[in-house]
Amino acid sequence: MLKYLLFDLDNTLYSCHYGLEKNVSRRIWEFAAALLGKTPEEVRRQRMEAKKQYGTCLEWLMTEEGFTDVEAYFAAVHPPGEADSLTPDPVLRTFLENISIPKAVLTNAPREHADVILDKLGVSDLFTHVFDVRQCNFLGKPRREFFDHALRTLGVSIEEVLFVDDHPFYVEGFVAMGGKGILLDEDDFHSDYTQPKIRALNEITRYIS
Repeated sequence: MLKYLLFDLDNTLYSCHYGLEKNVSRRIWEFAAALLGKTPEEVRRQRMEAKKQYGTCLEWLMTEEGFTDVEAYFAAVHPPGEADSLTPDPVLRTFLENISIPKAVLTNAPREHADVILDKLGVSDLFTHVFDVRQCNFLGKPRREFFDHALRTLGVSIEEVLFVDDHPFYVEGFVAMGGKGILLDEDDFHSDYTQPKIRALNEITRYIS
């Protein structure tokens, strides 16, 4: 029996067509490139080679490059006004309100970014918890430590949670631990993905019993 729904934030609670996540990625590569004295494309390729080892670029920079100025990273990657294109989403709010199962957010972003997004969408009060990347010493998805921290805080077993994310890598990490995970693939970008997949968030209702 499901006791909690665990949602990713960016490109999950709002459409990827807003382009917010693409802009975040661009700012990440620009920041890392300036830090390492390389081009953004060089940094992106280097980071992708280590993707299975490090779930976030921040973790990679901290571990492999000795980077420590985390607040400068967050300030560059999540500048003021980054979510100005988002507006309250009454359809999303009604959908979430009609699901009786408690809901929480799990994001690799810092809490201040999550708060901005949830406030913009008008759904902040619908989630019991927001788990952000600061809570496990900057270890994020798909690290077991991050998922375990959320499960302990929520007081549930992994079998009692349904996790929704737009990154296959993160969903697969949760499933590998024994959990139930669904990939939200709005544009069918991951056409070869063989596990449960949806194109719109409201399709999760068929996985809730």
